[in-house]
Amino acid sequence: MPSRPDLYVFPDLEELHMRSAAAIVRMILAAVQRRGTCAVALAGGSTPRRLYQRIAQEHGVSIPWTQVHLFWGDERYVPHDDPRSNYRMARETLIDHVPVPSGNVHPMPTDLADADEAASSYQALLKQHFPHRPPLFDLMLLGLSADGHIASLFPGSPALDVTDRLVVAARVPADPPLRLTLTFPAINSAELIYFIVAGSAKANALLLALGASGDVTSTPSLGVRPASGRIAWWVDAAAAARLDPAMRATLRL
Repeated sequence: MPSRPDLYVFPDLEELHMRSAAAIVRMILAAVQRRGTCAVALAGGSTPRRLYQRIAQEHGVSIPWTQVHLFWGDERYVPHDDPRSNYRMARETLIDHVPVPSGNVHPMPTDLADADEAASSYQALLKQHFPHRPPLFDLMLLGLSADGHIASLFPGSPALDVTDRLVVAARVPADPPLRLTLTFPAINSAELIYFIVAGSAKANALLLALGASGDVTSTPSLGVRPASGRIAWWVDAAAAARLDPAMRATLRL
């Protein structure tokens, strides 16, 4: 049975990013020491932007980038140079500022005419990279939107019910409407999942995500249940405003 998730609440966004960046780096170093490599699935959206900048600026030289592989949890189906691209955001804030080999960077393909074909292509890449196991990311980074979606798994989406594919194309009620996203089988193969959540607009979604009731159809984060991995929520005080104070923890480093 999955263990109870950890919840770390910080007074502001800057401390949230500082502490989570340091924890991510420690995790990468531990994985490399243990296995000789580390696979990280990056989150998109606006919240991780400063997080990636901090990792590059404050920890970039301490990470053995030749042994780190970067993947994505989801992608907007736009060219990689489009301002809405999750890959572009990660490249501008992190990848361009650290010595990670280009062959270790695995963005989701968005240049194919058929998005379903692109999803199949990324699934094939994952299976090739992890030939003897399901994709077992050492770390999966996820955000949580105000409407409750994670990666590009939106409330009510048929993608929530997919159990036989690792990556699917999805139509979503957002701009742009066509996305690629990892499915729950891929997400739940991660050894460690970090949710990074900030801002008062996320307070209700976070309350539902950590609640005892609800269902995956309306609250997709409830489908994140790694069989043998661990979940940690890293949130700022604004996002945690509606939580019972008894739920909160203080991270001591």
